Amino acid sequence: MTFGIYSNSQTDVNLQAVAELRSFLDAKNITYTVFEDLNQTLSSPHSISFSSKDELISQAGVLITIGGDGTILSAIHFVANSEVPVLGVNTGRLGFLTSLTIAEMPGLLDEILQKKFNIEERALLDVTASDRPDKEPEISLNEVSVLKKDSSSMITIHAELDGELLNTYWADGLIISTATGSTAYSLSCGGPIVMPGSGNLIITPIAPHNLNVRPLVIDDESEIRLWFETRSSDLMIALDSSSRIVHDNVSIRIRKSKSTIKLLRQESYSYLETLRNKLNWGLDQRN
Repeated sequence: MTFGIYSNSQTDVNLQAVAELRSFLDAKNITYTVFEDLNQTLSSPHSISFSSKDELISQAGVLITIGGDGTILSAIHFVANSEVPVLGVNTGRLGFLTSLTIAEMPGLLDEILQKKFNIEERALLDVTASDRPDKEPEISLNEVSVLKKDSSSMITIHAELDGELLNTYWADGLIISTATGSTAYSLSCGGPIVMPGSGNLIITPIAPHNLNVRPLVIDDESEIRLWFETRSSDLMIALDSSSRIVHDNVSIRIRKSKSTIKLLRQESYSYLETLRNKLNWGLDQRN
């Protein structure tokens, strides 16, 4: 099996983790390829590298990301709708998606070589915008967010669900989250935690002016259309870790993508255990 190594942030801790990973793979005579931008920063660049999805898929059977959850979010374009799963090694802070530590990495790689692992398939969102009618849909794993672009007045967001008006939100923004993203931005804005694979999306307003407006859980087969009104004429649309400014005459459509992403997990991995550990559930003297 050939591994791909990816990191979008060349910090000291990430480079150290990459060095440890390469030493392990070299000692086992395991072939691997390194993301081109990362490879150029290494003190001893590797002989094989990749810079595109096609190159990665043709070279590797597993993509190892080094960093935090944001690193996986930036890597989805390399693996979406392919058979290449992602193994996230966490060198960041929280790490819901990247649950593996550097210390655990060699043990899991041995298990992978013995084909002892599980694969989780996670849904993605397709986003199309009226100002880019001829462009392929953009994809996101966690969420699509509509935000005011600065500290100006709140924006007005009209939301349509499967062709029927849902609500008009007066707020700082609106989040359309997948179940995977329910523990990310949506959670910080008061949204619920939704189990992966439950087949749901979450619509979470950001600082709504109407206090009776609450997050809403919907079927992930629904199509959402949003259009806007602002005083500044501009707003920001963010897909995971990328964003762009658009005029308020732009409308967007959001639906579940036909593409998915696969996450490689240890056989012992438990999502519920991850929730307890990451959110400090149960830290009570009665327990």
